[in-house]
Amino acid sequence: MKLFDVYPLNDITIVKGQGSYVWDDNGEKYLDFYGGHAVISIGHTHPYYVKSIEEQLHNIGFYSNSIQIPIQKQLAEKLGEVSGKNGYQLFLCNSGAEANENALKLASFHTGRKKIVAFEKAFHGRTSLAVAATDNKGIVAPVNETENIVFLPFNDIDALDAYFFENGNDIAGVIVEGIQGVGGINVASVEFLQAIRALCDKYSAVYIADSVQCGYGRSGKFFSHDYAGVNADIYSMAKGMGNGFPIGGIAIAPHIHPKHGMLGTTFGGNHLACAAALAVLEIVEKDALLENALTVGEYLKQELASIPELKNVRGIGLMIGFDVDGELATLKKQLLNKYKIFTGEAKPNVIRLLPALNITKEEVDVLIAAIKSEVMALKNKTVAV
Repeated sequence: MKLFDVYPLNDITIVKGQGSYVWDDNGEKYLDFYGGHAVISIGHTHPYYVKSIEEQLHNIGFYSNSIQIPIQKQLAEKLGEVSGKNGYQLFLCNSGAEANENALKLASFHTGRKKIVAFEKAFHGRTSLAVAATDNKGIVAPVNETENIVFLPFNDIDALDAYFFENGNDIAGVIVEGIQGVGGINVASVEFLQAIRALCDKYSAVYIADSVQCGYGRSGKFFSHDYAGVNADIYSMAKGMGNGFPIGGIAIAPHIHPKHGMLGTTFGGNHLACAAALAVLEIVEKDALLENALTVGEYLKQELASIPELKNVRGIGLMIGFDVDGELATLKKQLLNKYKIFTGEAKPNVIRLLPALNITKEEVDVLIAAIKSEVMALKNKTVAV
């Protein structure tokens, strides 16, 4: 049997990680400003994190949700404290797609309605309903297509207001990323998120804050939606939640009531996953990583903005993007191959930076020096041609 070839791969095999660095099988060291797609929140192989998982594994790694699992309650309590959502309820699953799938399903259960409002350039996952709410026809199979999803322009309050005016009583919920990741680091405006909250209140719809990539402290607040000063009804989360251990969840407002059997999962909330997620939260709290994400993120943005060849530097905290056109089109590739620095991208021409929340200014300086050096090299190459 061979692997199903769906991933375009770099010819690199990573065998070791420590903090914001990884090493390949040839001993080459790389600086990680990608975090495995915003997954690495507290750095690779953090000693406390490793110890927590190891200790749990020596006790029990898994049993199903048919029994009491006290570590789930510990995780829920700590998540409420660190996020500021103490009154919310937690349902645990395994991934961001699954989190959004359950959030959308729960919105429909709660309202008895079918229509979901999503936005252009949205990415919410690859499972059935989550992918239907994702604005990428290339990954939506015919079986996923549904008339129950409508896509509206992102950050367009007038379009949102008009759609609610015409269809408000049919809308189960609105799903929105506080910062679009795959879409290109597009930040939802405060006014836009406040309008979503107001319209959901007016028409009794559910506000779903997709925080899979932009949550868990990446923006400098626990949920990037918190910059708008309003609460969502459901927050979905995953990527940074387990620092690489698969776990996802939805935080659910108290007015949405559960009943037995309405949601379920075999592996969600297993002992090992909860040990990983609890360790992440304890490190985030102890090491003040929200504050670090905001401080170092602002420093990184300022340094990037000082390089005139980089266009439209944007983002909040440690979720940052900028455009590279023309002569800089190969910048991401060169940063990896020549300078041994991992970064992300959003097609066609956006470089995304999603490092661990404990990245340092000194590590930022390494990235900035590499970018400046390569920008100069690419410009000189263009002039020479």
